[in-house]
Amino acid sequence: MAETMTPRQRVLAAIERRQPDRVPIDIGGSSFTTIIGQAYERLKSYLGVDSETRYMKRKSRSVLLDEGIARRLHTDTRPLVVGNPDGWQDIYYPDGSFQDEFRVIWRSAPGGHYNPVGNPLSAADLADLNDFPWPDPLDPGRTRGLRSQAQRLHQETDYAVVLSLPVGFVHLSQYLRGYEQWLMDIILNPVFLEALMDRALEWWLQLTDKVLDEVGPYVDVVAFGDDVAFHDRPIVDVGRYRKLFKPRHEQMVDLIKRKSPAKVLYHCCGAVRTLIDEFIDIGVDALNPVQVSSAGMDTAELKAAFGDRICFWGAIDTSRVLPMGTPDEVRAEVQRRIQDLAAGGGYVLASVHNIQEDVPPENILAMVDAALEFGGGTMSGGTLR
Repeated sequence: MAETMTPRQRVLAAIERRQPDRVPIDIGGSSFTTIIGQAYERLKSYLGVDSETRYMKRKSRSVLLDEGIARRLHTDTRPLVVGNPDGWQDIYYPDGSFQDEFRVIWRSAPGGHYNPVGNPLSAADLADLNDFPWPDPLDPGRTRGLRSQAQRLHQETDYAVVLSLPVGFVHLSQYLRGYEQWLMDIILNPVFLEALMDRALEWWLQLTDKVLDEVGPYVDVVAFGDDVAFHDRPIVDVGRYRKLFKPRHEQMVDLIKRKSPAKVLYHCCGAVRTLIDEFIDIGVDALNPVQVSSAGMDTAELKAAFGDRICFWGAIDTSRVLPMGTPDEVRAEVQRRIQDLAAGGGYVLASVHNIQEDVPPENILAMVDAALEFGGGTMSGGTLR
């Protein structure tokens, strides 16, 4: 049995592919590994907690966990989230949609997530791009209070501090352009697309540079999301990935590593197996969400192919098992993923994506309790002894 570790030591050991005392658990540590709206309200009711619900992101209804709930869930992480700018207030419309600081209009279906339905650069050319009123990445509201919060988490707790940054240039350029037009631009208008992505990247780099000036020494993991895959394949072939996305993602990772000793957690949904070598090459330390329902994302095969070079973070199925399975099926899912991924370190247990509205509290607790049951002790050949 390994010597008992602190949560911070446990997470860092797993990322560095050293055997932790038990498999680390992340529920609530980042904007893409927490619990969504109504699922959280039901969990609070189930546990008899009546604290106010606070959100990391209103668009996704991703919650900041009550500390008592975080402890019941045995989560080894604590979140740090970039603040809202002083210089902008979202504009709300009678139909429930709203306009954000990038002039993107978001609307949700009843009970669903917000989607970008108004894209300010959908018909733009290069001249329009030059005239676009980019928000101020250095607005003081984004960093107000972050340093003291990060210092407190680092110095007064032993949890792994995870900084969630805004989405990267891929997502931001998609929101501004519109998904359909953005995809067509890859072939029909690559000069404009690269110019747009460069503007989005520069905005992100300026903001991140400022944020890490404030909190760099106090964070253990820096997390950002930028999807480059569909459910069945990457958005582009490897050659186009290397031309369009990889050099820009490398700039993002390089900045984080220059400004902080933190590990880099990259969130990329979908069928990313053919791109994992590329992620490793630019310095990504851990990959989330390990979307096990997507093509090529078999966890045992991923561990065999890449487990000595990258940490996997996620993998508990949210497409069927967590929302529709029984607690026993959740337990079996957790056991399988631990057996596939945890030997020798290199695995942080989390749900694939945020825990969604339709996941019952019994299954959330079953996931955690199974992680504690199967995730401790000594690993050998992928099986717990």
